[in-house]
Amino acid sequence: MAVRITRVVGTMWCAYAFALIATTGFPGLIGPKVTQYTLWVSTIFLQLVLLSVIIVGQNIQSAASDKRSEATYEDADAVLHTSLQIQAHLEAQDEQIEKILALTTTLRRP
Repeated sequence: MAVRITRVVGTMWCAYAFALIATTGFPGLIGPKVTQYTLWVSTIFLQLVLLSVIIVGQNIQSAASDKRSEATYEDADAVLHTSLQIQAHLEAQDEQIEKILALTTTLRRP
């Protein structure tokens, strides 16, 4: 839920909504009851509650990103070890081919 809220709050539409809330709180623009409600929403709810929810959402997203990075590292490490094994096998194969080639060239000589 925190990740979903973080994604919603991180949009320009939410920024527009917060700007609208901020302008309705401007003294003298509308009635004092609406101004008090707007001030409560912007100071208490948005700043205290939403801030902590956003931080939780960012922490969850960060943990998921760390897991993806770790999986990518493990995949790359596995590919590296496989490549090293293939390279060692090919080097051994090259040595054997060179021995066979040297043997065949010595047998061909009259």
